[in-house]
Amino acid sequence: MTRTAIVTDTTADLTPGQAAAAGVRVVPLLVRFGSDEWQAGVDMSTEEFWQRLLAPGAPLPTTSAPSPATFQETFSACFADGADGVVCLDISSKLSGTFGSASIAAQALPGKEIHVIDTATTTAAQGVASLHAADLAASGMAPAEVADQVRERLADIDIYVAVDTLDYLRRGGRLSAARAAIGTVLSVKPIITIRDGEVVVAETPRTRSKARERVVGLAAAAPVERLAILHTPASTPDEVAAFRDAIVSRLPGGIDAGRVTECLVGASTGPHLGPGLMGAAFLKRR
Repeated sequence: MTRTAIVTDTTADLTPGQAAAAGVRVVPLLVRFGSDEWQAGVDMSTEEFWQRLLAPGAPLPTTSAPSPATFQETFSACFADGADGVVCLDISSKLSGTFGSASIAAQALPGKEIHVIDTATTTAAQGVASLHAADLAASGMAPAEVADQVRERLADIDIYVAVDTLDYLRRGGRLSAARAAIGTVLSVKPIITIRDGEVVVAETPRTRSKARERVVGLAAAAPVERLAILHTPASTPDEVAAFRDAIVSRLPGGIDAGRVTECLVGASTGPHLGPGLMGAAFLKRR
């Protein structure tokens, strides 16, 4: 049977348990607080990241792409473990240089079958794509076919996130100052999404509760085959469960519980989204 290895990066916000269960290897981005630097999910856990971010007087963290050498090491490890080919799914190339690093690494391994995919999205939507790729790989599908199938289904993946503020996106350079001003000038709780690989404001509800309710409606508007809930420590477990259950209960045709995941937004995406968010990413059913 052909063995296809699946690789992604930490912006996919897969938990270690989710990645391990699906057999997905995760390459860490770098996160910096001032002059201190860590590998996301390796030297710094998600919980440690949020503790540091929310500490009084903490500097705004920044992130940077993994080096090509880090990707090359991961790809080589996949082949050493018996893979026939690698499919690597990365954050939108318009948001990070990660896809470029992975592409350089692939070129440095001539003769090896490596498919690097720009998912044109990030966080849990990228995670949904990666888990879908893992399902295809587990079925015995050849690397090129997995890559083709993933690229075809990227159009069926969507994400909506209700955020408390757009300031983190502005300061991180992921949203223009003019667009970020929407949240402060109008005193709204924006809903953001990803379009053509970039962060955009989808809607501007007036309150947090209305924003989250609207995300529930958007996520449950059509049948889905995989659902991921993303949140930060600002939301209690009961709030997360209620949000998840509200979506699941409204989904046309329902969804298998094993196809619903939750993730705490990690150190690779948290600096750009900030605390207080709640969102959903999903793969629409065909």
